[in-house]
Amino acid sequence: MTDTEQLASPPRSAGELRDLILERYDSFSKRLQHVARYVLDHPDDVALETLTVIAERSGAQPSAIVRFAKAIGFSGASPMQRVLRDSLLANHSTLGYGERVRHFNASLGEKSGGVGALLEDFSEGDILALQNLRQTVSQDELARAISLIHKADTVYVVGMRRSFPVAAYLTYSFLRAGKRTVMVDNVGGLARHQMQTIGAADLLIAISYQPYASETVEAVESALSANAKILAITDSLISPLAKGAAQVLQVRESEVRAFRSLSASICLAQTLVIGLAYEQETAAAANSRKRTKKP
Repeated sequence: MTDTEQLASPPRSAGELRDLILERYDSFSKRLQHVARYVLDHPDDVALETLTVIAERSGAQPSAIVRFAKAIGFSGASPMQRVLRDSLLANHSTLGYGERVRHFNASLGEKSGGVGALLEDFSEGDILALQNLRQTVSQDELARAISLIHKADTVYVVGMRRSFPVAAYLTYSFLRAGKRTVMVDNVGGLARHQMQTIGAADLLIAISYQPYASETVEAVESALSANAKILAITDSLISPLAKGAAQVLQVRESEVRAFRSLSASICLAQTLVIGLAYEQETAAAANSRKRTKKP
């Protein structure tokens, strides 16, 4: 199907729209892929803003946005926006998050310098990112992620460059919790060798954000080749880490004065660690009850 061909029935919900975009993303032209990524990563903007504003913020021409909407079954951009808007209202989502981020970024240029102002800027940016984390990661997604970790024979963790602290924290914490864990740290250029022992019963937790670390993408490809499961912590559902992943946890960090934070990622990592400990405790209690009941 080409970009200009319209589907017989358009998506009826934000979930159906997301699934269709992910299914057809590779078949889109580069220009429509750009629009598709913006729709996935900024659904509140697409739902609430005018076509002119969406075009300005996304860096796409209004005609490309209309063409994208038609390619996925809508008669134009407005029906696509209506589907997203209805889903936002139905889910009681925080409609003003994107606008609050823009107001915050605009206010940075109006403030005077000084260490005190920097602390205020970074903390406010982190607060916004943490609030958004509650919208992008659902309880069901968390439960599936924790179950994957708990059931894995060995958990491999990879996160390079900016993501390295998150990977190091997860590795340390999982080991403390008694979970067999291997950190793919690429020391000495040995990442490929560190991935050689991963198997179908194992899990790779891969953490990376745009621009995605090539070493992390390669580790994901190695894990998929070995039929291991992937838990991706990344910034977009069309991240190279997300393709083939058993579960994707989407995190959008704050960016203040060209520095991107890791507060939301660390918060998510802490949640996974405590969730694993709870899962282990629950499983141990269940096994204990079974042993007690045996004659």
